[in-house]
Amino acid sequence: MSYAKGKYSQSISDRSGQAFPYREMVKEWNGSWVHISEFEAKHPQLDPKYHRADPVALWNARPQDSSPTIVDLDPYYWDGQFTSNGMMPSIDPLTENNKRQVGTRLGKVTIVIS
Repeated sequence: MSYAKGKYSQSISDRSGQAFPYREMVKEWNGSWVHISEFEAKHPQLDPKYHRADPVALWNARPQDSSPTIVDLDPYYWDGQFTSNGMMPSIDPLTENNKRQVGTRLGKVTIVIS
């Protein structure tokens, strides 16, 4: 089947609805038939490039030596830090301090209350 060359033909743009010469029409990536002055290329973000995940884990990881860790919790170091339970003041700051917990993955922890 043969087609005409469209030398004198006009075509309607899908974007603006105006008539343009048939030979100056192009098809966009989304299938719209538009004039070359209205053509918009496909945005690069519509086809993102493949991006590998960043390496996070270590291949041959070893935990740190579990030497004893000494933590000194002084209830009087921060004024008022351990002396209240919400809006109600505590009578004994040492009682409030005993409610605190210290967690570590290094090994044993020695807590000294001065």
